[in-house]
Amino acid sequence: MVRVADPDATIRFFEVLGLKEVRRMENQAGRFTLIFLAAPEDMNKPGERARAEVELTYNWPAEDGSAPEEYGGGRNFGHLAYRVDNIYETCQRVLDAGYTVHRPPRDGHMAFVKSPDGISVELLQDGVLAPAEPWASMPNTGTW
Repeated sequence: MVRVADPDATIRFFEVLGLKEVRRMENQAGRFTLIFLAAPEDMNKPGERARAEVELTYNWPAEDGSAPEEYGGGRNFGHLAYRVDNIYETCQRVLDAGYTVHRPPRDGHMAFVKSPDGISVELLQDGVLAPAEPWASMPNTGTW
């Protein structure tokens, strides 16, 4: 589970990585929304739960209109890891969508990106790809 400030922005980010919303639950009494995302290959038949899901939790603003609690590092999550078919193509999609690749896949195996809420997402290559440019010489950006 990761806490999010803007569900729509976070869903758009995870869609770039290939995840799709599979279900949503709103809790009026608790004033929160749970949104579950899954990779297409992890989705089951309609009506069944996905085998693996990422749960996004959105805490609504207070009834008096004040903003919900802000979650800094350590209060939202550490990081997620996500295996991809081609790390170079995935990182290019991330860049093309306007996000930053904070730790490029210089080794052809691992990269880090961040969601709009600052959640680090580790991208791991399924199998082996040789190091390739421009990734091999690309510097880190910010923290990851």
